[in-house]
Formats: sequence, C-alpha cells, structure tokens
Amino acid sequence: MQTWLRVMPEAVTKPLLRRMLNRVLHSAARALPGSVSLRPALHRWRGALVGRNVFIGDEVYLENEYPECIEIGDSSEIGLRTVILAHLRGPGRVVIGRNVWIGPCCLIASAHGRTLTIGDGAVIAGACVITADVAEGTFVRAPVAAPAGIARVPLATSTYQQFLLGLRPIRNRESPQPPEPGNRSTNGKA
Repeated sequence: MQTWLRVMPEAVTKPLLRRMLNRVLHSAARALPGSVSLRPALHRWRGALVGRNVFIGDEVYLENEYPECIEIGDSSEIGLRTVILAHLRGPGRVVIGRNVWIGPCCLIASAHGRTLTIGDGAVIAGACVITADVAEGTFVRAPVAAPAGIARVPLATSTYQQFLLGLRPIRNRESPQPPEPGNRSTNGKA
C-alpha cells in the first residue's frame, strides 16, 4: 500500500464522496442521450472544462479520476467510444482546442505532469492513438491495417495457444494468393 501512496498521492487527497459522485455522473454521461446538451453538462459538473457547442458521442470515456484535468474548446466534436485519459501514474492534462474533430474509437492519453495539447481545428481520424501534441490544423490518421502473418489454425475453433502455434510469417507480400477451391491453377491443371 505504501508504494501506491508514493506513486499517486493526489488520488488519496480527493474526498471519497467526490470520487464516487464523479463516477456516477460519468456513467450517466456515457449512457444518456444529449450529445450537445446533457453529456457536456454532466462532464462540466464532474469538473471538466467543456466549451460551448461541444458534441460528445456515445460511450465516450472522459477521464474518471481527474476530470478537472480535461479541457475541451468550443465547437469541438468527440466521436463515439473515444477514451481520453489525463493520468498515467498521476495527473497530467489534456487540452483540446476549438473546432477540433476527433473520430470514433480514439485513445488520447497524457502522462503524469505532462500537458498534451490538440491544436485548434485539428482533425483526428478514427482509431488513432494520440500520446503527443497535435499542431493546430493538423490531420492525423491511424496506420492502415496490414497483414501480420498467415493463420493456419482458425482462432474461432481452437485455443489461443493452438492459434499462435499455427501462425506463419508472410515471406513475400506480393506473392500470388492461393487459388480458390474449385478454380484451376495457373498452369491449367486441376
């Protein structure tokens, strides 16, 4: 227990009743309708600085322990199921500028003692992981999914260990795909 106290003393100083109220309001904000009215208001009541005309999508996770470390500028939009964290081993800060668009399923995380800033007018495409500042007016997109291996054992009908043992590396990304069942091979033989 003493190690935890040294790592996160701020969590101990916040009254338990306040922490519980934050969680109740947070759960309500994630589930209730009102993406431009009720949700922003609930997060304001939790202590987050939320500007005017802010859109907060369904199931947005907005910093549970330190909502006061989140700032969202006017006319910004946060897509559904985005997670915004302002603490990793203690409170940091996340500042989202004005007119920022954040797509669905993003992760935005700041560390202890750091301020992560997303500049005015920035656009963050869906499924991005943001751990560093984003300059004003910048468009950020996640890497495109790419093949990582050949699955010889289907995960849906095996154990995870069997699946892992059945994985094979991709030798040449431009090698021809195996013929579909019932099709003739390229040499004309069945």
